[in-house]
Amino acid sequence: MTKLLIAVTFLMQTLCLFSGTEWNQFRGKTGQGHASAKLPIKWSKDSPNLLWRTEINGKAWSSPILVNGLVVITNSRTSTKDNSLELEALAMDGKTGMLVWKCSLFSYPNMPRIHRKNSYASPTPFFDGLSIFVHFGNLGTASLTPEGKIRWKKVFSYSPVHGSGSSPVVHDDLLLFSADGASDPAIYAINKIDGSVRWKKNRSSDSKKNFSFCTPLVIPRGEDFQIISPASDYVFSYSLNGNELWKSHYPGGYSVVPRPVFSSNMIFVSSGYDLPTLYAIKTDGTGDVTGTKVVWKTSKLVPRNSSLVIVDDLLFMAADNGVVSCLDVFSGSTHWNERVGGSCSASLLHADNLIYLTDETGKTVIFKAKKEFEKLAVNDLGERSLASLMAWGETLVIRTEEAIYRFGEK
Repeated sequence: MTKLLIAVTFLMQTLCLFSGTEWNQFRGKTGQGHASAKLPIKWSKDSPNLLWRTEINGKAWSSPILVNGLVVITNSRTSTKDNSLELEALAMDGKTGMLVWKCSLFSYPNMPRIHRKNSYASPTPFFDGLSIFVHFGNLGTASLTPEGKIRWKKVFSYSPVHGSGSSPVVHDDLLLFSADGASDPAIYAINKIDGSVRWKKNRSSDSKKNFSFCTPLVIPRGEDFQIISPASDYVFSYSLNGNELWKSHYPGGYSVVPRPVFSSNMIFVSSGYDLPTLYAIKTDGTGDVTGTKVVWKTSKLVPRNSSLVIVDDLLFMAADNGVVSCLDVFSGSTHWNERVGGSCSASLLHADNLIYLTDETGKTVIFKAKKEFEKLAVNDLGERSLASLMAWGETLVIRTEEAIYRFGEK
C-alpha cells in the first residue's frame, strides 16, 4: 500500500497537479521535456498563428514558465556606461503578451565575469502553485507571489566558473539547486517558505575541475524519493534529508549541463566536457555503483548542453553540432543519427509523437519520434536562441535574444 501511495504521489507531482499550473519549471511538468498536447508545426514572424511578440530589454537564456495564465521569465539588464547589473522577473499576459508586472530583485555595481555564451539569468524559474521561485546562482535566489510581490530573497555565496546555469527545483517544502563552483562544490536544500538552509551537502569527489551547471531531478526510490544530481566526475543520488545514497563515476567529466531523464528504473546522464559520455544507470544502488549499476554508455554524438528526451523505448539526443541520435533505451544501440540543425544548446521537446529541436540561430526543426528519421518541418525566426521551448496547451512559447513569441490558433 505504501509503495502504491508513493507511486501515486510521484504521478501527481509528475503531472504537476498544482492549481493553475502547467509548464511550471525547466522542461515542463515532468522536468523531462514532455508536452501533453498537439503543438504548432508551422510558424514565422508574420504567420497567421502568431498570437503575440513582446520585445524584452535585456538578455537571458532562462526558459519561460506558466503562472496562472501569465508567461513569467527572469531577465538581466546591464549598463555599458557604469558596468552595473540588474536582475529581475517579468510577467506577461498570456493572451496579449502585454507586461503585467516587473519585479526588480538584485542589483550589482559591477558585472561578474561569465562565459560569453552564458547570461546572468540562465536558470529557469519554478512555480509550485503558490509561489514563484527564481534563481540567479550565486547572485541571488527569491520567492515571489504570482502577482510579483517578494516573499523573501537571499544570496547563497559560492564561486561559480563561467556564471550559473542550474535551475531551482521544488519538492514538498524543499527548494533544491546545485552550487558546483571552483571550490567546495555542493547541493543546497532550502526551506521554500522562508529561504533558510535546510541542508547543504558537499560533493564527495576530488575533481580537478569542480564546476558544473546541472539541474537536479527528483525520482522515486522504493517507498521514498531520491534527488539525482549530476556534478563534476560523478552523478550523485541523495535522500530528501541530504544523505548520499549512491554515486557513479564518469572520469574527467565537468561543466555538466544537460538535465538527467528517468525511464525504466534508469537515469540517463551526460558527463559534460571534454568528452561527453552518456550513461544509463540503475537507480536502486547504494554506495559507489560505478562497477555495478551502469547498464550501458556511449560517447558517440553525446550533448554537452542540450537535455535529451525519451519517448517509449527511444532516446533522442542532440549533440552540440546539431546532429541528433535515436538510441534504444535498454541497450544504447543506435537506430539513426542525422544532422538536423546547427549549433544547439536548447533542450529537446516532445509533443504528439514529434520532437522539436531549436538551434542557436533560432531555427526549429520538427521530426517524428520513431526509429526511422523523418523530418516534418523547419521554422526559422532568424533570432539567436539558447532558451528551451515552452508548451502551453496547444500553443508554443519561444524565447529569443530579442523577444518572447507565442504561436497557436486564435
